[in-house]
Amino acid sequence: MTGRRVVITGIGVLAPGGVGAENFWNLLSAGRTATRGITFFDPSQFRSRVAAEIDFDPEAAGLGAQEIRRMDRAAQLAVVAAREAVADSGLDLAAGDPYRTGITIGSAVGATMGLDEEYRVVSDGGRLAQVDHTYAVPHLYNYLVPSSFAAEVAWAVGAEGPSTVVSTGCTSGLDSVGHAVELIREGSADVMVAGATDAPISPITLACFDAIKATTPRNDDPAHASRPFDGTRNGFVLGEGSAVFVLEELENARRRGAHIYAEIAGYATRSNAYHMTGLRPDGAEMSEAIDVAMAEARLNPEAIDYINAHGSGTKQNDRHETAAFKKSLGDHAYRTPVSSIKSMVGHSLGAIGSIEIAASVLAMEHNVVPPTANLHTPDPECDLDYVPLTAREWKTDAVLTVGSGFGGFQSAMVLARPGRSAA
Repeated sequence: MTGRRVVITGIGVLAPGGVGAENFWNLLSAGRTATRGITFFDPSQFRSRVAAEIDFDPEAAGLGAQEIRRMDRAAQLAVVAAREAVADSGLDLAAGDPYRTGITIGSAVGATMGLDEEYRVVSDGGRLAQVDHTYAVPHLYNYLVPSSFAAEVAWAVGAEGPSTVVSTGCTSGLDSVGHAVELIREGSADVMVAGATDAPISPITLACFDAIKATTPRNDDPAHASRPFDGTRNGFVLGEGSAVFVLEELENARRRGAHIYAEIAGYATRSNAYHMTGLRPDGAEMSEAIDVAMAEARLNPEAIDYINAHGSGTKQNDRHETAAFKKSLGDHAYRTPVSSIKSMVGHSLGAIGSIEIAASVLAMEHNVVPPTANLHTPDPECDLDYVPLTAREWKTDAVLTVGSGFGGFQSAMVLARPGRSAA
């Protein structure tokens, strides 16, 4: 380990209601919701028929006809976000050593939309038990292997260093960035293009979440269906999206005069080894990840200015992480603003961790905490300051962002201004 400090110098975001980092932040800071009735297909047969879709035109976003034909929607989102991040960083990757630039992309469910569509084609809408592969697109293998996401991003930015896909459920977006940080710290790369992508709004995904009643059935009011920490919440709203970052070593970023958004000061991940979808109410595993991340950042709980919560809108998750915040931050948890952007952009599974990193960094950039939309009825068991309805001006030098995923994964990351003092 070299102990090199790693910073974010470029951001690219495609999220519901906002293509591009600027539009994404405008949505969050205004407290607008991007959840609506599903338009991608007829959802009438499903229990939950709402989602947070992106109004994304791949051709308008700069993708060529062959790229559009070759790539699943999730890969398209990742490539466009990566190009935005590299442009935002001002880094000329072509002038550097391509073997010192790497890629990490997180995804929970891979090329879900492409696989779902191709199954419908080769099975003739499910009529054929023995499918006819001759009807499949020639790039079906790329849909089958999520590693194609990292390959597409690497080709798009000219990176020839370490290239990895991280798939740890709904913490994938945090874990992929955490992995990238470690590669820079240990000296395996100088620059990492890192983030996550998922485009899971498809019949198979809806059917899976319907089966366990994880998604909300509040179909009559899509704009207010996602209600993290609210006493009337009844499940999350499925979303899609991608966020990608340019990460580099602090001193190199300073030498080239880069705009530094934040330092990734601490990161940790843990597993509860308990249940595929269940969470213990005491939040012990998430608390352990938070404690280790803060220790790595050399920050005491009192230094945390804002918590970007996982805040999925399921009762067990919201209570679980509320308990974790209290366990790790003590009394300071009651003085710290907490909010969930899933109230506005839904839950994009593996991508959401990176999208929430982007929200956290932009909150620091603007000294504004985004709100938890649709929070009207406080849950007595969720008794922290969840910034209901309206964004708040708030001096923010250090942010804790957390994730919780099926399989028992619990991850935490501390983002800080590079010039901050340890508390």
